[in-house]
Amino acid sequence: FSLSRKMQASEAAETVQTFGKKKNSIAVAHVKRGKGLLKVNGSPIELLMPETLRYKIFEPVLLVGTEKFKEVDIRVRVRGGGNTSQVYAIRQAIAKGIVAFYQKYVDEQSKREIKDTLVQFDRSLLVADPRRCEPKKFGGRGARARFQKSYR
Repeated sequence: FSLSRKMQASEAAETVQTFGKKKNSIAVAHVKRGKGLLKVNGSPIELLMPETLRYKIFEPVLLVGTEKFKEVDIRVRVRGGGNTSQVYAIRQAIAKGIVAFYQKYVDEQSKREIKDTLVQFDRSLLVADPRRCEPKKFGGRGARARFQKSYR
C-alpha cells in the first residue's frame, strides 16, 4: 500500500513549469506526464483564435514531432498583451517546457536534439525577445517623434 502511494507521488511530481514572454504577455506552461493534452487557459489549443495565429502555436509541436508530445500534458495560462504577443508567449512556453521536461525526466541526448531543432528553426522559441515599448517623452507625440518646429 505505501509503495503504491510513493509511486503515485513520484509520478505526480514529474512536472515542469516554464514561462514564455513577449512584450507584456506572460505565458506559464505546466508540463507533466500524460496522454498528449494541449490546453491554453483551459480550452483546447485547436479552438484558439485568431485562426491565422493558431499555426504559430503548433510550430514547436510540428517541429519536434507529435510522438514526443504524446506522452506529456501541457497546460498553459496566458495573460497580458494582445493576440499576437500572447501567441508568441504561448509557443515559447511550450517549446521551453518540452525541452525542460526532456532534460529533467528523459535524457540529455533527446533534449539536445529537440533544442537544436527548435533553435535552428527560430531562436525566439527558446530565447525571450528583450525589446520593450519605449516611454513617451515631452515635446512630441511619441517616444522619438517631435512636434514640428515653427518660427511664427
